Amino acid sequence: MLPTLIVVAVLVIAFVFFANVYTDVLWYSQLGFLEVFWRENASRVLIFLAAFLIMGGGIYASVRVAYRARPIYAPDSQTQDTLNHYQAQLEPVRRLVMIGVPAVFGLFAGTAAAGQWQKVLLFLYQVPFGQKDPQFGLDLSFFINTLPFLGFVVGFLISVVIISAIAGILTHYLYGAIRLQERGLFTSRAAQIQLAVLAAAFLILLAVNFWLDRYSTLQDNSGLRSGALYTDVNAVIPTKTILAVAAVIVGVLFIVAAVIGRWRLPVIGTAMLIITAILAGGIYPWAVQQFQVKPSEAALESPYIGKNINSTRSAYGLDNVEVTPYNATTDATPGALRQDAETAANIRLLDPNLISTTFGQLEQYRPYYKFPSTLNVDRYNIDGKVQDTVIAVRELNPNGISPDQQTWYNTHLVYTHGYGIVAAYGNTATADGKPVFMQSGVPSVGKLGTDTSYQPRIYFGQFSPDYSIVGAPEGAPHVELDRPQGSGTSGEASTTFSGNAGPNVGNWLNRLSYAIKFQSSDLLLTNGVNDKSQILYDRSPEQRVAKVAPYLTIDGNPYPALVDGRVKWIVDGYTTSAAYPYSQQQQLESATTDSLTSKTGSGALPNSSINYIRNSVKATVDAYDGSVSLYAWDAQDPILKAWQKAFPTTVKPFSEMSGDLMSHVRYPEDLFKVQRELLNRYHVTDPGEFYKNTQAWSIPNDPTASADVKQPPYYLSLQMPGQEKTAFSLTTSFIPQSVKGTDSRNVLYGFMAADADAGNQKGVKASGYGKLRLLELPVDTQVPGPGQVQNTFNSDPTVSTQLNLLKQGQSSVLNGNLLTLPVGGGLLYVQPVYVKSTGETSYPTLQRVLVAFGNKIGYAATLNEALDQLFGGSSGAVAGDKQKPGGATTTPGTGGTGASGTPNPTAQAALTQALQDANQAIQDGQAALAKGDFAAYGAAQTKLNAAIAAALAAEGNLTGAGAGAPAAGSAGTSTASPSSSGTSTASPSSSAKPTK
Repeated sequence: MLPTLIVVAVLVIAFVFFANVYTDVLWYSQLGFLEVFWRENASRVLIFLAAFLIMGGGIYASVRVAYRARPIYAPDSQTQDTLNHYQAQLEPVRRLVMIGVPAVFGLFAGTAAAGQWQKVLLFLYQVPFGQKDPQFGLDLSFFINTLPFLGFVVGFLISVVIISAIAGILTHYLYGAIRLQERGLFTSRAAQIQLAVLAAAFLILLAVNFWLDRYSTLQDNSGLRSGALYTDVNAVIPTKTILAVAAVIVGVLFIVAAVIGRWRLPVIGTAMLIITAILAGGIYPWAVQQFQVKPSEAALESPYIGKNINSTRSAYGLDNVEVTPYNATTDATPGALRQDAETAANIRLLDPNLISTTFGQLEQYRPYYKFPSTLNVDRYNIDGKVQDTVIAVRELNPNGISPDQQTWYNTHLVYTHGYGIVAAYGNTATADGKPVFMQSGVPSVGKLGTDTSYQPRIYFGQFSPDYSIVGAPEGAPHVELDRPQGSGTSGEASTTFSGNAGPNVGNWLNRLSYAIKFQSSDLLLTNGVNDKSQILYDRSPEQRVAKVAPYLTIDGNPYPALVDGRVKWIVDGYTTSAAYPYSQQQQLESATTDSLTSKTGSGALPNSSINYIRNSVKATVDAYDGSVSLYAWDAQDPILKAWQKAFPTTVKPFSEMSGDLMSHVRYPEDLFKVQRELLNRYHVTDPGEFYKNTQAWSIPNDPTASADVKQPPYYLSLQMPGQEKTAFSLTTSFIPQSVKGTDSRNVLYGFMAADADAGNQKGVKASGYGKLRLLELPVDTQVPGPGQVQNTFNSDPTVSTQLNLLKQGQSSVLNGNLLTLPVGGGLLYVQPVYVKSTGETSYPTLQRVLVAFGNKIGYAATLNEALDQLFGGSSGAVAGDKQKPGGATTTPGTGGTGASGTPNPTAQAALTQALQDANQAIQDGQAALAKGDFAAYGAAQTKLNAAIAAALAAEGNLTGAGAGAPAAGSAGTSTASPSSSGTSTASPSSSAKPTK
């Protein structure tokens, strides 16, 4: 039975392996990227075989030569007799060992080498950069493509020689060619020759390694800055050259010694090489650094720091940053925003990081739907005007299915997809603080279309199940749950997927293969599979793009867009390298981690270091059928050109991108985060000033976060000083360098915006796209930074009193993202304030807006009122929330005045008195609690509620906007029902809890 069991086990293992390969072939073939699968795996296999044969062959040859050269004589000592005993025991399996040991080492070597397939392909298909390094004058492709490959090959061959030499020495010792005697070590002539040849091979490879190390100094990161510095150029590179020549000479001496049989010269040469390596390779560079460089470091290192600055700025795309001195004013004068009216009208009030639960309560409809914890910001052309938009897709939530319904059939055949886009205007809210939806509801309706004008079903997204089985012959009954029927109709609609999105599982071979892949007997035995069934898996946008373009680093924030009647996920892909000469290394995870990625636990790039990055590819993933398109966004990137030669049919030119798709392309967040991290120091281009480090910056911490973590960049539509028109942009601010353990000034030193608008013409990239514009403020600036502004908001007596009113009852106040905008000749800060009640169905609603300019702040129910209040009664611009849907119209210039524009002393006095009454009621209540007098505490709460109502009424009379806000704790008491316009309206009788 044993042979039978072994054969069966081998067959089972072979079929499991076959099933995994076969299913991958089906997946890539269905998606149209089979070339990627074959070329990548063919490369891995060929590299594996080459490494296996070289390592295994080298060890086998060494052992074989040593065995054939074994001496034949009678044992003359107890040691030899013992070795003969071992030889006798080994003899029955000697051939197996002589083949098996090299094979095992070959397997390990081949597996390790196959992981270097990208280095091999980049070497084979490399494209010149057209730029030369500043030290050796070689094309940069040598450092990025050739040098890593040569380093890999030389390191591998050195390993082969060392392991082969060890195997040969052990074999010689076992068979007596090397043995210890009373007079010393005996080595046979054959053993001497073999070891001499191996030693010569090792030394020649070592010489090559020394020679390559000369070039590697330009990639060194251990010094003051990356690249070859003074000591490297004047001590390390020359000594590496000397050591390379010396190693070759000693290697030749070993060959000569093997011929003539005299070993004194190679032994002396080896000793001299070791001494030279210690003195010239270690002590001499150390002495130069300690006694020549350190006393005059600023002067001696200046030329090399200059090379580092230039190379770093080039490698990270910072060499064309447009720097503008910006002497920002801190005086908030009336009409200051008149020249920035378009920017003011587009200021985003909805915080995509806070309103996910708001979207969920108003638009989730069923527990098996969900929205991401952080929504996305995009822009859409609505009625001829480009409008900043907060957008999300209603994805399927497998965990939202009732536990008693989570059968295999339900989770894989019934609950298969999400439904519809939900989008809200970014610059306004309803009178009670809810988003104003431009697209919403089930069925999907609104400004962006209906479920007859676009395909709303979301089969591929960030929360899709691991796999689903869809599709059926025409006329077959529907199995998949589609969506709720909509307003006025009970029950759920059903559907059948009709596209081409996954491999067919209609035949038994495919079903069996996928049953093995997903370890599911249900998949094999279910009657829910038919001859038209498809299996959908690997469904997240990042995962799909990473599989079809394994050479790319994928941006951590794919975003959905409605493009040409389809929901498309847009994914940014980067080509990166860690081998760019003189460029500073940057740790990706650290650079891309901010308060948002810390909160969600995702979104940052992987934990790897680079010193070159390009946003070379824009990818799209269709949310309905999962089809992937790759577009060469940076067609001039030499690394992408190399990969296009390796995979010639996979990447399309960006000229094939439709105008609709171009209008939703944006500058990627992760690239921007990496660039801003480098600009903390590399905005300084003078080597002397760079060395002093007196002008270094930091990214400010997010003042709304509880931990010390960087503020994220924000997408805004704005017009930078000197820019011709408003553009969708990605923005960040800079403050003086923060040193841990010290108190640093939190003033603004810089503000940068990347033009994120690619235009809307088919295959034509807008001329300004990707332009980085940096405003540099004077070093003696008094413009407060985000931390100072947040502190001012929190400590202002009037603001804190009114915020405390909103916190009463069962409500909490949430500070939204603190936006910075360069308008009015200075810097304007805008922060939405949300109120959220307690309870399962509570959600944040926008209730107030805080603004700051210089040291002056404003606070009102709308941004329009707050700006007018801030700028002396009239900002000169109209904000997007001037007329809140469902509320009264506010009049520009009435901040702090009545509707007529004249002061309203009666309303002001009423508000002041109400605030005083509220404070007194709070104090009375706390005193009553301290005494345990609950009757008095109840009376104080009654007075407090009355004071709050009076304050809200007085504020409404003061601003001319009515009450303007619900009483504290009322947020979340009503929900929205879909309307024909796509805008949700509150229904007093409706419940915020989703209906099952």
